[in-house]
Amino acid sequence: MPFSIILGDITKMNTDAIVDATGDSQHAEKCSARIFCKTADLFYTKGYGLKPDYIIHACSPDYDEFDNKESENLLRNIYTNSLFLAKQLKINSIAFPLIVSGKHGYPKDKALKIAVQEITAFLKEEDMSIYLVLSDKKEYMIDPSRIKSIESFINRTFENNDMLTGYIASRRRYKPEVTDRPCIPRESKYSKKKVETCLNLDDYMNLLEETFSEMLLRLIKEKNRSHTEIYKKANIDRRLFSKIRNDKTYTPKKQTAIAFAIALELSIEETRDLLSKAGYALSMSSKFDVIIVYFLNKKFYDIFEINEILFAYDQPLLGV
Repeated sequence: MPFSIILGDITKMNTDAIVDATGDSQHAEKCSARIFCKTADLFYTKGYGLKPDYIIHACSPDYDEFDNKESENLLRNIYTNSLFLAKQLKINSIAFPLIVSGKHGYPKDKALKIAVQEITAFLKEEDMSIYLVLSDKKEYMIDPSRIKSIESFINRTFENNDMLTGYIASRRRYKPEVTDRPCIPRESKYSKKKVETCLNLDDYMNLLEETFSEMLLRLIKEKNRSHTEIYKKANIDRRLFSKIRNDKTYTPKKQTAIAFAIALELSIEETRDLLSKAGYALSMSSKFDVIIVYFLNKKFYDIFEINEILFAYDQPLLGV
């Protein structure tokens, strides 16, 4: 199941559970029987009027600048132990805050990196919908060096749309369409003179090409990948993948189609072909598309890190 980074109020999330890492939740005192994980640093209570059925309470460590390795290990344990407990409770969806940033003094960029690493590592083996809920965009900080290169690429692209000569050329290559040959010379039934017989709608239907679903399944097979590996790498829910697999006429969202292209590690040209099967294209006038092209050019296929950049630019996330 997918992982999303969103802005909002975690207490209003419509998930099975949320994580409270403040250490002073008003609901904690209502717990009459605490159930501890192995490290005894968290427990759960009922939701008590909130939409989630459970609240997992974690005791957040403060950041120790003189022993940051220990701080990092403690923070990683909060995520792994919370997810372990959620699995025990048979929870299907859970929302985390950005733990130990803010008053606990943990650098926000490092806190974000650890959160993403631990959550995505868990999802490689397990199925669960996981949300990282930020109360304010100011909580979201990533390494400035990662932004600088992308910012430069975006600016140059909008200044000069022809900078990607190969990509633009591939988009403009002429390909014969069905409409270029609508009529076929045939002998008339009543004379030897050849007349043009135009194709009817049934003739056009017989010229239909491979659908998105058919091409996706073919590519997975050609690249010798399993279905599970690809939908997990694409940050796609298992149930959605099942719909796509079982309905050859299924039309996905653009973000979903691109997510599969990233998971399959396709080139720009291959991505363009896959998108065309769903009726989409990559446009150099769209910031979302330019960011995708940037990562395809770099042959960078970590969908979760790509989503971090998309979130930073207020763009839709891939897969989810």
